[in-house]
Amino acid sequence: MEFGISTFVTDEGIRPDVLGEALEERGFDSLFLAEHSHIPASRETPYPGGSELPRMYYRTLDPFVALTAAAVNTSELVLGTGVILLIQRDVIHTAKEAASLDLISRGRAVLGVGAGWNIEEMTNHGTDPKTRGKLLNEQISALKEIWGQEQAAFHGELVDFDPIFAWPKPVQSPGVPIYVGGSSPAAIRRVIAHADGWIPNPAVDPAKVRSVRAELAEAGRGDLPVTLFGGPAEAEAIREYAEAGVDRYGISLPTMPEAETLAALDEFAALAAKFRN
Repeated sequence: MEFGISTFVTDEGIRPDVLGEALEERGFDSLFLAEHSHIPASRETPYPGGSELPRMYYRTLDPFVALTAAAVNTSELVLGTGVILLIQRDVIHTAKEAASLDLISRGRAVLGVGAGWNIEEMTNHGTDPKTRGKLLNEQISALKEIWGQEQAAFHGELVDFDPIFAWPKPVQSPGVPIYVGGSSPAAIRRVIAHADGWIPNPAVDPAKVRSVRAELAEAGRGDLPVTLFGGPAEAEAIREYAEAGVDRYGISLPTMPEAETLAALDEFAALAAKFRN
């Protein structure tokens, strides 16, 4: 099992360029960043974590900008989104951003996508919450067309465009790997039908990971990689998720200033080393 870091990069924490370099120096294989474009001042949607919405949700940097900064100071670190809220984004712009990151990083990008939970946030973008699942499915297919074709066109119910030229193309072939987040029945169907990987979070316990692994195998997709976003820095949790079939364990890194972050990374690296030996 590989070990990475999952976090929210904000204006109040460590810089992403410094963070990326520190991760690679300590032997972590990846950095996955969360995204929120904004948080509505008036919000009725409950936070899935069950408490007050943490401060870092309000202050996230754009993940493509942050990951590009991390790419400059690294050479092997996998640079992923965990997850972008694709349903709130223009799919053509996102195709260009992800391909640009893949080009600048020399083929190290992973695009984690999800349908989101904050209803007020998505409606501010003009997204209909009732059709966001269908929209996400079409957007994933459209991304693959844009990356894979010199002249790409897509005609769906919610995504529709005539032939376009769009460069750069990703370094990775046939495109940037798309990992799908979520654990609902619809999300797992999306993983099976469209994804190059699955991103659960700690709300998905090891038993659920096992059952999804079995479902993937039954669908002929048993080799699909699984990256856990935001796992606790606890040996027992790591052991249980490894046994359940997680391929990459993304340790949850709190958003902190540089000195505190580097100290925490030293602790996390020592923990990960126990499972590599």
